[in-house]
Amino acid sequence: MQDYGRSSTVGDTLKIVVLVKHVPDAQFDRHIGPDKTLERSESILSELDEYALEAALQVSEARGGDKAGNQVIALTMGGPDAANALKKALQIGASSGVHVADDALAGSDAWATSLVLAAAIRNIGEVDLVLTGMASTDGETSLVPAQLSERLGLPQLTFASNLEVTGRTVVGRRDSETTSDVIEAELPAVVSVTDQINEPRYPNFKGILAAKKKKIATFGLADLGVDAAQVGAAGSLTRVEQADPRPPRSAGTIITDEGDAGIKLVDFLAAQKLI
Repeated sequence: MQDYGRSSTVGDTLKIVVLVKHVPDAQFDRHIGPDKTLERSESILSELDEYALEAALQVSEARGGDKAGNQVIALTMGGPDAANALKKALQIGASSGVHVADDALAGSDAWATSLVLAAAIRNIGEVDLVLTGMASTDGETSLVPAQLSERLGLPQLTFASNLEVTGRTVVGRRDSETTSDVIEAELPAVVSVTDQINEPRYPNFKGILAAKKKKIATFGLADLGVDAAQVGAAGSLTRVEQADPRPPRSAGTIITDEGDAGIKLVDFLAAQKLI
């Protein structure tokens, strides 16, 4: 573990990095390519990342927003199309974007992904808070926040459904079915948030126009000091051995009403152990 160190931020301003990902749109069927990776046409900004972005914007705005010197930096890694996730984040309100793009990244699992993202965060400079969604909607591993915490040497607060930053302290509430835990840490820290934390805002016309003037910095692995052998399929700890298409959905049961449809429906539900 390499200690990332404590930010030297002066005053109440914060530099917040939000991880965003370009993922296949859930309303379309997912397809695995010949290389056993997800085809990413028809992709969008991950819905779960919008909650993290909204949380970052609320924390920033509570301290005066961009005008007071706060920054919300959207960070992504992926191919050229991944920049669309950053553009959406900028339209919603992020201050700037960082895109890690390199052909060698294809096929990276959570382990390799966290390695690259940690290097990118160090490259950004002294950061006060790293915010992520609870999972990506494609891999759904929820591993990257904890791995980032370890790689950066920062405390982690995971699955926060409520978040407050007061001074140099971040406090989060983690809810389960029976209990709620309140956890806190000193900044800088890594925090993942759930989809219960807020209601993400939509880009408005003013935000869309403002996004055109915001900067997106692009870096390759060489810029970050990451060896290509450490990422992609070769640098990953997991791999997909086989991928099969989802079987077609079977035809449903049709009940024709001949005066006894109610009885047939009850019998069907009882047979399925639904009642």
